[in-house]
Amino acid sequence: MDIETKHKTAIPRYQQIAVEVASRIANGEYQEGEKIYARSSLASQYSVSPETARRAICILSDLGIVSTEKGNGIIIKSQKKAAEYIQQNGKRQTIDTIKENLLKSVSRQKLEMEYLNDCLKDLIETSAHFRSMNPFMPFEIRITKECNYLNKTVTEIQFWQRTGATVIAVSKNDIIIKSPGPYVALSEGDTIYFITQDDTADRVKEFLYSPK
Repeated sequence: MDIETKHKTAIPRYQQIAVEVASRIANGEYQEGEKIYARSSLASQYSVSPETARRAICILSDLGIVSTEKGNGIIIKSQKKAAEYIQQNGKRQTIDTIKENLLKSVSRQKLEMEYLNDCLKDLIETSAHFRSMNPFMPFEIRITKECNYLNKTVTEIQFWQRTGATVIAVSKNDIIIKSPGPYVALSEGDTIYFITQDDTADRVKEFLYSPK
């Protein structure tokens, strides 16, 4: 059962009947002092059990909208209180609608997160499988102005010794330099391609961009 179904509740039938009768009183269809139904007649009109009809009448009676006398049916007491009850019920239904919309939104977000997690899982598994089939597939990283070693050569910064990675190519101004050697300098806008011993680029990223 999803979160939306779990929390959504229908208005009980006896409350629906109470609201409908109160609406007819508030609209002036029934006048104060008028006798409208016996409990059995109300049950028959709304096709419900006598107990359901009794509970609807009890709501209206407790609120002072009607009064009941044994053998004398249901007597209209207050049009004003009927109108107040309808107004309060409308506010409650508005709150219920807002709550229902929030629950629907949470449910949609939950489904989206599950889908996103599935996609990420598939991506990780596929990437791992692809890399296992292509062990020399290089990583790449862009050199920006935040790099710790701008205009320094690979030898000067002891790139291999400090990262365990080997630079196999450098892209400078859209020109790919393969096997650039130890004296290539890292300039802003370059992209370096490298392979690592542990199949991760984390050490290289940390080395080039972590605060000293």
